[in-house]
Amino acid sequence: MIEPKGKCVRKLLVCLVALLGIGTIQAMGTSSQQDASPKAISQTAKPSPNANTRPSLPIQKPALSAPYAYLEDFTTGTVLFSKNATSPMVPSSMTKLMTLYEVFSALKEGRLCLTDNLPISKKAGQARGSRSFLEAGDRIPVEDLIRCIIVHSGNDACIVAAQALGGSEEAFAEMMTTTAQRLGAQSTVFKNATGWPEEGHYSSATDLALFARHLLLDFPQYYSYFSEKEFFINGILQRNRNTLLWRNIGVDGLKTGRTDAGGYGIVVSAVQKGQRLIAVINGCNNDKERAKDAETLLRWGFSEFVFYKIADKGEPVTSAEVWLGDAPTVGLVAHQSIGLVVPRRDTQGIKVEVVYKGPLETPIKAGDRVAVLYISVPGRAPVEYPLFANSRVDPIGALKRVQAAISYLLFGAKTS
Repeated sequence: MIEPKGKCVRKLLVCLVALLGIGTIQAMGTSSQQDASPKAISQTAKPSPNANTRPSLPIQKPALSAPYAYLEDFTTGTVLFSKNATSPMVPSSMTKLMTLYEVFSALKEGRLCLTDNLPISKKAGQARGSRSFLEAGDRIPVEDLIRCIIVHSGNDACIVAAQALGGSEEAFAEMMTTTAQRLGAQSTVFKNATGWPEEGHYSSATDLALFARHLLLDFPQYYSYFSEKEFFINGILQRNRNTLLWRNIGVDGLKTGRTDAGGYGIVVSAVQKGQRLIAVINGCNNDKERAKDAETLLRWGFSEFVFYKIADKGEPVTSAEVWLGDAPTVGLVAHQSIGLVVPRRDTQGIKVEVVYKGPLETPIKAGDRVAVLYISVPGRAPVEYPLFANSRVDPIGALKRVQAAISYLLFGAKTS
């Protein structure tokens, strides 16, 4: 069969390019992938903004008694639920998350060791509110101190830590505030280490979730303390007030709080099937209401949303065709983990597309930015991530160029 004139001319041009080694004539075409592991490539421009943009019906939100509530996905930071979440409120003993952050920082930096014995001052021994029954004049190991703060919310233990690290509780509270602001807190000022109501001492649900996130990210080696259900000290059994630890919903931390001024609250984290959520509840009337609202919010989050993983950092997403290189393809990787949280019912409408101008010309160095990954979700604008070559590809020699040109002239371009 005689090929059309235009196609023959194109083949001759491609052969000339191959022989002279002056570049590439780009193939045209488009393809896309509907799953999280795209194999196809695209030569087209950015996906149409009108594709797959039919918004789904609004998700029915849970009814909560708490005046303050917040839920986010831990991996992506996606906000799933918010109710007065940025408003200043009384954080009560949830303040202790930042007290613990300072203790863990001191451990990480070598300013403290778990086996160090810290002195218990008269002020600590006379602490008001929730106590671990520490006796003034005694000493307590840092590891026991951590358990006293987490499991039984000991105000006396917090004062011991504050005086050891800040010299005084007041100075330590200033350290806590500075650290909170460095982490990105927008509505937090601390006046003490315990959460005892005091004028000018406040935080917000979003800030408390931020502290929980950083405890998980910055000190994973100490996170297991938050899941301990009970702890003996001085012959006294202390039980964790986070009752959700006993329920089969994946909860493994973090901290409760209760004062007359702030009501009952909790910062809680749970993981199911690899997806972790962080929830904050505050202002409830009693501990049962607090637990019910927190569990309702977590169950709603896990049932309505799913983490959609695209690729891990450095993991090949797909490969790109290479023009006249010593390898026919090169792997494409991201310099960050790629994933998103979407309503569970929208997962079938997700479109993943890799776009690059190719075949890619050599030489290619590992780390060169050569492609873009586009993700479209129903009802949202597409998001994009750069992709990079994961290996070096050098040009082939003159003889192999001739062989490639002859192969193309006789058999045409290879198709996948």
